[in-house]
Amino acid sequence: MVAFLKAGGGVLIAGQAWHWASTKPKENTLLQFPGNKVSAVAGIYFSIGKVEILPVYPQIPSSWMTLQNGKDFEDDLEFLLTGVSEFDLQGSAVSSEILVHGSLAFPIGTTKDGQTFLAGSYYGQGRVIVVSHEGFLRRQTLAPFWKNAIHWLDGGRQGVVGVASKRALGLLSKSGLKCEKTEFKEGLSVFVGPAHSDTHAKEIREFVAEGGGLLIGGHAWNWAQIHPGQNELTHFPGNKILNQMGLSLLRGTITGGLHKTPEPKDIYHFRHLLHRFAGHVAHGEKLSKHEEENLKRLGRDCSIFLHMNATECSSYTQVVSSLTDIVMKSGMSQVCDSCPVKTPKDHLLLSVATEIYKVCPNPDALLPYLFKDNPLMPVVYDQKIKIDVNTAAEEWISTGLYLSPGMKTYIAMPEEMVNKGWKIQIGCQTDRLKARVIKRASWVCERILITAQMMQVCNLWGGLIYLLAPRKTQVEGLEVTVQMAVPAPYYKSGVTTQADWSLLRTAPSPWAELEFENIILTAHPKMTLGKRNNRAKNYVKRGKKLRSWSMWVALETYMQLQDKFGWDAFKKVFAAYFKISSPKDNDAKMNLYAVTFSQTVEMNLSAFFKSWGWPINAATEEKLSTLPPWSDHPMVQYG
Repeated sequence: MVAFLKAGGGVLIAGQAWHWASTKPKENTLLQFPGNKVSAVAGIYFSIGKVEILPVYPQIPSSWMTLQNGKDFEDDLEFLLTGVSEFDLQGSAVSSEILVHGSLAFPIGTTKDGQTFLAGSYYGQGRVIVVSHEGFLRRQTLAPFWKNAIHWLDGGRQGVVGVASKRALGLLSKSGLKCEKTEFKEGLSVFVGPAHSDTHAKEIREFVAEGGGLLIGGHAWNWAQIHPGQNELTHFPGNKILNQMGLSLLRGTITGGLHKTPEPKDIYHFRHLLHRFAGHVAHGEKLSKHEEENLKRLGRDCSIFLHMNATECSSYTQVVSSLTDIVMKSGMSQVCDSCPVKTPKDHLLLSVATEIYKVCPNPDALLPYLFKDNPLMPVVYDQKIKIDVNTAAEEWISTGLYLSPGMKTYIAMPEEMVNKGWKIQIGCQTDRLKARVIKRASWVCERILITAQMMQVCNLWGGLIYLLAPRKTQVEGLEVTVQMAVPAPYYKSGVTTQADWSLLRTAPSPWAELEFENIILTAHPKMTLGKRNNRAKNYVKRGKKLRSWSMWVALETYMQLQDKFGWDAFKKVFAAYFKISSPKDNDAKMNLYAVTFSQTVEMNLSAFFKSWGWPINAATEEKLSTLPPWSDHPMVQYG
């Protein structure tokens, strides 16, 4: 029947497995139930679950309840970890992290932080184990585990084990099964191969689906380093075999160490926790403390998983559908200064919303659930950007245009820029935030490789539009047309006239740019006059507490000094510090700064610094008493 299916035949098969499973509690239903010996090859399993009357859906049905199948893998882990108490990965070998994302996949070896370096999975009628460094296949301290693993993969057939690596053959031959050095071929019970090759990928997947065992070793981090800009989930050779099996090698690294074998109840499992979180959102099911602690990690793993973009795979679209429902029901934290993201749940929703917007079938329908306030801004049409560059390294080209959050636009490029390494970038902040508390989404920049003369681009978080010219590129007189965008204040030295700037400076974009010969200044919206004044006013209103004098509030102190005395004053203050011995405690440092700045500008700034809550002492006031006071400083208005 399997051969008939592979040849293109159709099979209609009916039955249920719950009764069979109830009479054979020690059997593996996934592999031993008769119907699964045919249907599982096509990725469909009869399980022990029961269903009742169900509606007929117009689309392929999807439910959060299908995110896991109820298998706990305890029997598998008990077999695999017999006689194994730890994994010795000590040494210089650097392995990759494994994303365990399939409903029939499970972690076997993890670090204390929960990173997986060893995992297994069922696929069709077969089994697979992946270890994230090929060197571990020949490590003597892991011999007891490899013996168990080879027998688990063989499934009792006592067949031939084919080993591609001669260096791994010696250790694996101690399993008690017949091992031979060979590339992949027919007639094997288990194949042991490398992750860096996708030769025979289709044949290997079919081999496992029809009951074979696969042990694959290798890492993806080195491949990712020498293939910048490529997605290891979709392009790394080993993942072309493993993805469909619910396992993927990532660019993230794991350094050597000694890792205890995990307790099954403590293992983090992507699908299981996603199922639990979906139940929490849909029906208020309470999460355990351990589950809540892992939510931030789940958000990260969901984001990585969505990069697979496997829209032709029902397992992938099922997760996309469930995550879309979760975001629509929960919404997204309106992350900002006044609404920082702190909890693991909020971190998860922020991570997921950012990525699900890119891959869900109808992103526009999702926007109202993501932003409570996203006002329309006036736009300009068919803006033409002249391109004249001669680059040594990659170079950003400002356009003076901005996209608001979720806004789409088409950009027309000349043929000379297509498939030549040019990129479109939306957003000027290219840092990735990893702190426990964040006041901005972790990643707010999008870079799109130019692969066609007309491309639609978008960024959930909006941002200034740039063109990124590749290194060693010389072009002159090219023209790019942006169909629709929000104008941004953009001053270019030697090009923008005073009359131009008087109009451009009123453009509605929250970001502005000032471009000079050797520097480009991108101004943050928090530096607008109104927001600056509000920060100072609120700081005074809340009691001028130094513990709140940080980040943007602290910057305002120095901006008020710069507004009054200019940048030259700062240069002189910095120069003076070369001749000063800095005190150790904070109060003394603040008094020294007040004295140094006052003496530099020849004005008594004691009252100014005290208005900011600085601990100015009597000795400082006495030292500066002969200087004329700055009595009309900006903080006077706040009392």
